[in-house]
Amino acid sequence: MDERLRFVARCLEGETMSALCREFGISRPTGYKILNRYKECGLEGLEDRSRRPYRHGNKLPFQVERTILQIKREYPSWGAPKIREKLIREYPVIPPPAKSTIHAVLDRHGLVKHRRRRRHKAQGTPLSRATAPNTLWCADYKGEFQLGNRQYCYPLTITDQFSRYLLACEGLESTKTPTAITVFERVFREFGVPEAIRTDNGTPFASPNALFGLSRLSIWWLRLGIRIERIKPGHPEQNGRHERMHLTLKKEATKPASFNFLQQQERFDSFIDVYNNERPHQALEGRYPGDLFTPSTRAYRSPEPPDYPYHDRTIKVTQCGRICIGRRKINLSTVFAGQSVGIREIADNIWLVSFLHYDLGFFDEEVGRVEPAPNPFKPEL
Repeated sequence: MDERLRFVARCLEGETMSALCREFGISRPTGYKILNRYKECGLEGLEDRSRRPYRHGNKLPFQVERTILQIKREYPSWGAPKIREKLIREYPVIPPPAKSTIHAVLDRHGLVKHRRRRRHKAQGTPLSRATAPNTLWCADYKGEFQLGNRQYCYPLTITDQFSRYLLACEGLESTKTPTAITVFERVFREFGVPEAIRTDNGTPFASPNALFGLSRLSIWWLRLGIRIERIKPGHPEQNGRHERMHLTLKKEATKPASFNFLQQQERFDSFIDVYNNERPHQALEGRYPGDLFTPSTRAYRSPEPPDYPYHDRTIKVTQCGRICIGRRKINLSTVFAGQSVGIREIADNIWLVSFLHYDLGFFDEEVGRVEPAPNPFKPEL
């Protein structure tokens, strides 16, 4: 806010846009955008704007949703198309929702009779308790810190919850997905694949604005047959064992920080060895994590393309996150770019979209977007 205010003040004093943009380190289009916002909205135009999406796919005025449910209760045999026609006739002033939106509302309230499924429909997994090595791994970034050369280090840590074994502590330059995948792939090749991984809701484990909060990393895990678990936002105690390891890591391997990444990684590697094989753990009755941990029996293999024998079609999602059927383009999510999904007609001109054995949502012949189904990945509250 203060920087923008100084920028605008100097613009109004007559300084040239090019010189100001060079000094503030921004492009000329950005400079003109800041100035125009001030001219249109005054000081309010210089405040940070919300990055929340303008539209939420599953957000519907509660009055409309209540009316949909009331019509369904009066006419239990009616589906989304008939309910939509009823809304149009009796409430012409209300913009009618799409048939897929109405179907999603009915499905969320348990008012849709599903056909007998020959494949298991997975439900949301609550936070589980590890009973053996590799039943649950935990992953997180220990908060970033600055190295001696002024670069920021983001340590990605992975532990086995049952044994407390520290599988990885990798100092990275960012929390971007490709670098995280590289670390996890190395760990999977060395230790095998776990049954589930628990994380928080931050990047790259989750995408706040994507369907069900899925990210490219979590989708890759699903394809490997790994269940995803997410703690409730603002409740790090749900990943308490991992957070306790972070306290020890911070004290013993980051203060003071090393000068560069190579030196810092050397300290991380030394910490891993001591933590796993020399440091007694009170919660393990004095034993070492290395005494309890054994590699997973599930070897890492590149995932096969998903198969959808009980769907009408299998479609590959475009790089811009769309499902293309002929000349139609239905928006899904960019996190599914390059993935294969199955579509199946479940009612008159209403199609279900599935990824693996998870139902993602619905679309119809009129609206070019997928209306979310009930969230199968919702964390336990």
